[in-house]
Order: sequence, then structure tokens, then C-alpha cells
Amino acid sequence: MTEKQVTAHKKTAKYKSKRRIARELVLQGLYQWRLTGEAENTIMAQLRETQVFCRADEAFFSRLLSGVLAHVIQLEQTIQPYLDRPIKELSPVEYGILLLSTYEFIHFLDVPYRAIINEAIELARIYGGSDGYKYVNGVLDKLAYKLRAVETA
Repeated sequence: MTEKQVTAHKKTAKYKSKRRIARELVLQGLYQWRLTGEAENTIMAQLRETQVFCRADEAFFSRLLSGVLAHVIQLEQTIQPYLDRPIKELSPVEYGILLLSTYEFIHFLDVPYRAIINEAIELARIYGGSDGYKYVNGVLDKLAYKLRAVETA
């Protein structure tokens, strides 16, 4: 992270919701999974040992990470038509954010699509490349109209 990202991250750390912290941990887990290919239970155990885990929504974290990893192929197929490149060419951060957000669109219908997009943009601003949040926003806007057609109408 750049110095600017670290400063922004520290400023908002005090005010993060339990779900925001859970999403950050899921993103870290997906990043680790993509780079190392480690098993879900190993990644979950490591993330549960972090200092911030006690402030996360544990049930949300578990359901989101397990769900994404169980449905990776389906999620990739859902996302791919909205990308300008093969999904495997995305940065690990953008990849993880798009996977977890798409899973939320499909399986967490109680969470408004705008909240999912806003959370994804914040994750991309903190952890992604300089303009990664713009890319994530563009892809998720298009996906929202497909996956949450009733809500976006």
C-alpha cells in the first residue's frame, strides 16, 4: 500500500463495520488463495488468528469466503462477459473484489446492491491499484443490472 492508502486506511479503521472488516478478511483470503492455492480451511484458520478478526462479523466472513471458494467457476463465468480482458489477467485484488461482490449480489439479497458496490469500491481504493476502483465500479454496475434487475429497475 502507498503512504496515502495507509493513512486513509488508518483514518477509517476506527469506524469500520463488522461486515467491512469481514469483507477485508475475505479479500485477504482470496488473495492468498489465488497466489498460493492453499486450502480453504488453512486460509480460514490463519485469518481467524489475526488481530482484527475479533471485530469482524464471523458468520458473514465464513459464509462469504466459503461460498466464493465453492462457486469460483460459476462466479468467473458470470463476471467474464463484463470484462475487457480474460479474468485471469486481473490483478489479484480486483479479481478477489469482483468474486466476493458477485457472490454477494447472488446470495445476499438482503444487502442492497448499492451497498455491495460501495464496499467494493472502498476495498479497491484501499488495496487495489491507483485506478482499480474505477474498473471495479464499472464492472459491478453492469453486473448489478443483470443480477439485481428488479432492484435496479
